[in-house]
Amino acid sequence: MSTITKKELVQKISQKLGLHPNEVRDVIQSFLDEMTDGLSKGDRYEFRDFGVFEIVERKQKVGRNPKNAAIPIVIPARPAVKFTTGKKMKKMIEKLPVSSPTRIM
Repeated sequence: MSTITKKELVQKISQKLGLHPNEVRDVIQSFLDEMTDGLSKGDRYEFRDFGVFEIVERKQKVGRNPKNAAIPIVIPARPAVKFTTGKKMKKMIEKLPVSSPTRIM
């Protein structure tokens, strides 16, 4: 698996549809700008078979500093973007092989 950048996505779509990359880039950027603007206003975006983007509130919680676990740190409540996969995507993802977890340090 690899990371696909916006530039690579533009190239793939422009080759597939026979459109100029600048046209595709403008459409993708407009789409992303519109979603960002809408989500910041609290809108919910639903794309059948793909998924749903919506704003949820993450509750306040208590965290710990690994260097000094005795002192609790209050993490305030905050809004966050949540993505829920659609049925078709979920079925496709379930077919992927499970890789060993990577450890983040």
